[in-house]
Amino acid sequence: MTVHRARTAAIAAVLTAAALSLTACGSAGSSTTAGTTAGGKSAKTATSAADLGGMDALVAAAKKEGTLNAITLPRDWANYGAIMDAFTAKYGIKIQDENPDGSSQDEINAITSRKDQDRAPDVVDLGSAFALSAASQGLLAPYKVTDFDKIPDSMKAPDGASYNDYGGYMSIGCDAKKVAVCPKTFADLLNPAYKGMVALNGDPTKAGAAFGAVYAAALANGGSLDNIQPGIDFFGKLKKAGNFNPVEVTPATIQKGETPISVDWSYLNAGYTDKFASQGIQWQVSIPSDGSYAQYYNQAINKWAPHPAAARLWEEYLYSADGQNGFLKGYATPALFDAMKTAGTLDPTAVSKLPTVAVPFTNFPSQTQTDAAKKVVTQNWAAAIAG
Repeated sequence: MTVHRARTAAIAAVLTAAALSLTACGSAGSSTTAGTTAGGKSAKTATSAADLGGMDALVAAAKKEGTLNAITLPRDWANYGAIMDAFTAKYGIKIQDENPDGSSQDEINAITSRKDQDRAPDVVDLGSAFALSAASQGLLAPYKVTDFDKIPDSMKAPDGASYNDYGGYMSIGCDAKKVAVCPKTFADLLNPAYKGMVALNGDPTKAGAAFGAVYAAALANGGSLDNIQPGIDFFGKLKKAGNFNPVEVTPATIQKGETPISVDWSYLNAGYTDKFASQGIQWQVSIPSDGSYAQYYNQAINKWAPHPAAARLWEEYLYSADGQNGFLKGYATPALFDAMKTAGTLDPTAVSKLPTVAVPFTNFPSQTQTDAAKKVVTQNWAAAIAG
């Protein structure tokens, strides 16, 4: 499974320090009775399980629909494979996951191009900037999960149009069998010993992981949340030194030895440590102290979801203890980390495996800062790494 998931840049969400220690043609729309409970209430307009008569009624309506259309959810990304399997096992609802390696923009495109089609995505997992964009376009259906009040205010839209689900830090992954001394900071990446070794998870003009790497590099090189240019300049310097490898990191490129050093989200790099251990690859992970940067992704429901009850039940599951611990087992920090820590429902083994963070990142860019940074990267990235 290719797991680059080129998520488009999105950093507007705020994390607490404790929480982080395609389009194609489809048939006509679904039946007008989709998501209707035995009491005649419609899931299409439900903003909570209570609107449908409670969780039992929601479960019954979702089971009647029998299908959930997901999009861009790689099975090896933040443990999504196990989470999807557990949801299906619990409720008997089949998940159709389209374009697992797509971007946040692909998700939005699928919503807009397939309006009222039964192949439209029911739910989306978006970078924060794109969640806000989708909401501003009126594409999302407000829905408050049962534990909505436990999600920090800074991590959700007040009306429930979207909310953070999981997050992680930008990190440096390294194959210790191919690299004599693994880098631990951005400054280390300039070592001449790393020629042709340093790669990103995608193109920063389109992919959130790569965009995050540039933002982190900016913070490590005198930049700020208002000035991402030093990060672009850093990768330009890395390219001129011959260290930057334009090959997009995937599990396959790591296995082949093409990308022995990867700047990527901590939950992906940490996941590779487990994934490749049996293959003799000693994948090490460090969160650079000179460029500490973190981000959350966001859940949302398509306003025209063809399976509206299943969509809402999916969100309820993701924000249950099982769902949140599912993300945690994938080395990602769940949105309800603090609430679950207080309640004693966090999986202690999974918590103990989270990568060590020497310098917590707590001051997150605003939407204005993110939009400005994206514009600068779009304008200047290609020229910086040309040649």
